Amino acid sequence: MAPHTEQLTRPAVRLRGLTRSFDGRTVLDGIDLDIPPGQFVALLGHSGSGKSTLLRAVAGLDHEVAGSGELTAPERVSVVFQDSRLLPWRRVLDNVLLGTDGVDRGRQALAEVGLQGRERAWPNELSGGEAQRAALARSLVREPELLLADEPFGALDALTRIRMHALLRELWKRHRPSVLLVTHDVDEAIVLADRVLVLEQGRIGLDLTIDRPHPRSYRDPLLGEYRERLLAALGVTEDHA
Repeated sequence: MAPHTEQLTRPAVRLRGLTRSFDGRTVLDGIDLDIPPGQFVALLGHSGSGKSTLLRAVAGLDHEVAGSGELTAPERVSVVFQDSRLLPWRRVLDNVLLGTDGVDRGRQALAEVGLQGRERAWPNELSGGEAQRAALARSLVREPELLLADEPFGALDALTRIRMHALLRELWKRHRPSVLLVTHDVDEAIVLADRVLVLEQGRIGLDLTIDRPHPRSYRDPLLGEYRERLLAALGVTEDHA
């Protein structure tokens, strides 16, 4: 196989036998996972199921879990958290450029997320949605091959969250990184991702492809079958959803 062809077919993320325990309790139990380049994947699971632990492992932030099995990921990885984690003593543009060079690229990233003209604002002058937009801009300025998002919209109100969903999909379409999104929200996973994983008892209990075109709507009745399968995998019936 030619080197270029091999590069195109090689997974962006590859996990083999990934295991992590805390105080004798196994949280990740020999997980195998491949994420192709440019794929948008959502990860669901109950609280404490290990979603964030898995994300931290892929990000290279947990060296113990990374050392317990095979883990490969791209060199350029960005992480977006539920908290925007903007430094309050730095203006928005300086936050976006943190650890990087290139003012023009920072301004461009802010424009892409709808914050053009807010470069000199302080973080405490931003709304919750604007702060998360700035966090997305900070991740984009690094041109990541892999974007990891740990419930980035969990603290936002419903309307702002819907707007952020549209923004994230547009940014993904434009830049085409691989995405691994951790979420508790089944509908969010279905609307955003092309593939949804359910983490159960330390393993991937369901790997579901969402074969519907974008943009998707929460009201689309054709998404109901996916929702039922995901809820069933989570042990939730419609009566208790």
